[in-house]
Amino acid sequence: MGKKPMASDQHDLEDFIRRLPKAELHLHLEGTILPSTLVELSARHDARPITLPEAEALYRFTDFTGFLEAFKAVCQQLIGPEDYELAAWRMMQHLAAQGVVHAEVFVSVGVVYHWTTSSEQEPFEPIFASLERARERAVRELGLSIYWIFDAVRHFTVEEAERVFRKAAEMQPHYPSIIGIGLGGDERRAGSEPFRALYAEAACAGLRLTNHAGETTGPEAIREALAIGSERIGHALSAVKDFYLVEELKERGIPLELNPTSNVRTGVCHSFAQHPLRHYFDAGLLVTLNSDDPAFFGSDLANEFLLAHTQQNFTREELRRLAANSINASFLPALNKAEWLFQIDSIK
Repeated sequence: MGKKPMASDQHDLEDFIRRLPKAELHLHLEGTILPSTLVELSARHDARPITLPEAEALYRFTDFTGFLEAFKAVCQQLIGPEDYELAAWRMMQHLAAQGVVHAEVFVSVGVVYHWTTSSEQEPFEPIFASLERARERAVRELGLSIYWIFDAVRHFTVEEAERVFRKAAEMQPHYPSIIGIGLGGDERRAGSEPFRALYAEAACAGLRLTNHAGETTGPEAIREALAIGSERIGHALSAVKDFYLVEELKERGIPLELNPTSNVRTGVCHSFAQHPLRHYFDAGLLVTLNSDDPAFFGSDLANEFLLAHTQQNFTREELRRLAANSINASFLPALNKAEWLFQIDSIK
């Protein structure tokens, strides 16, 4: 059971966490849309707009399948470029307010394409242009850097994932902010092996390779993700069941994008206190804290840091190490990493 800090101590700790320069590496753009913003989007598009109580009810779910259904419903309100720009800018404002200095954000390009027939006009370029407008504004006004990760949906088809990854490779020379690819969706319905050739092709194109693995499946899913070349593993919840896998992750320095509150809210982990975050950290793995879909799970990155302290007894120096891990595990250039690491060390 975690310790409960005094109010003054907690306020001081929250201030320390906010001032720590941090990177968020596992964050879905669509998962940052709050119920109030969903109501605003619905008012733009629906003959009978969704009400705030209806929107809030949508965000209440008890398992992973319920979460996927809620996520789908929110994505359906992202129709035009203006919708994406609104969602992106609000996400960036909230990141900056938490002391996040860099984020590598999943965009569900696979969902955009899944709802587009071959006869329809190419929908993604104007959408991405709107995301870039928000990103450039964030650089100017917030001092926040953003990389985009084009995310495919593993339980759609391999052909659909190919379309997503090749679009990333096609656009990346013109948009250096497109840093890599990801593979999300329902692991229970599709593993990583069918995407091996696509990952190799993406790597040859200079894209970085991320992958959701071991969230709702066993450690074998993580091994499979590593086998196809994944550089960073999202969730990795089940690695704790395999001692030799934990040792391999440590030896290879594979960054893990951990999402404790997300795992609790989707029912794949009993509580934050029981999450293997502490076990992985103590074992010397390169672990990072992330919020995944903060609007759905009710916890942003700053709160994940606070919960690491209250629920798993992370000290201030250990929280500092988690912040440093997030910079080290990012895809930022070495010089940028060194600058942020120096600032993290200087925070008192």
